[in-house]
Amino acid sequence: MITGNSPGSEIADASQRPVFDATITPHRSLGQNGFRIVMTLVCLASVISSIPFVVLGAWPVAGFFGIDVIALFVAFHVNFRHARAFERIVVTPLEVFLRKVSHHGRETIWRFNPIWTRLERQTDEDYGLLGLKLVSRGQSVAIASALSPHERSGFADALGSALSSARRGPDYNAPGAGPA
Repeated sequence: MITGNSPGSEIADASQRPVFDATITPHRSLGQNGFRIVMTLVCLASVISSIPFVVLGAWPVAGFFGIDVIALFVAFHVNFRHARAFERIVVTPLEVFLRKVSHHGRETIWRFNPIWTRLERQTDEDYGLLGLKLVSRGQSVAIASALSPHERSGFADALGSALSSARRGPDYNAPGAGPA
C-alpha cells in the first residue's frame, strides 16, 4: 500500500491553508488565583472591620459588610462569564470564516468570499481606530470590538494584508505546500 499525497491533494491543501488565523478574546487582568487572593483579603477585611460593631451591639452593620462581599463576588462572576466570549477569524484563499461566540455561548458563523470582502474602518483623529467591519456583498459584520484602538489598528493591518494575499490565490511554492 502506497501512502502519500496525490498531486490533486497538494492543490487542495494549498487552497485550504490559512493565510490568517486569529482568535480575539476580551482582556481580563485578574486570573483565578488573583480572584481567590482578592476575595480572601476582602473577606478578612470585612470580618475584621465588623468585629468592633458586633462588640458594640451594632450587629446589623456586619450584615452590610457581608452584602458588600457578596456584591463584589457577583461582579467578578459576571466579569468572568463575559470573558468566555471570543471571535475567531480564519482567512484562506477560498473563504473568510468568522465565528463569534457570545458570553452566553451563542454562536454565529459568517462565511465570505475573500475576493468580495473588504475591511471598513471607522477612525477618529483623537482616539484612533474606533470600529472595524468586514463588508461583503451588502453584508456588514463588526469585528475586533474587544481590542483597544491601538490593538485594533495592528489587527486591521494584519487582516488587510491577509485579505490581499488571499485574493492573489494560494501560494503553491510556500513551505508545506507539497513537493515542488
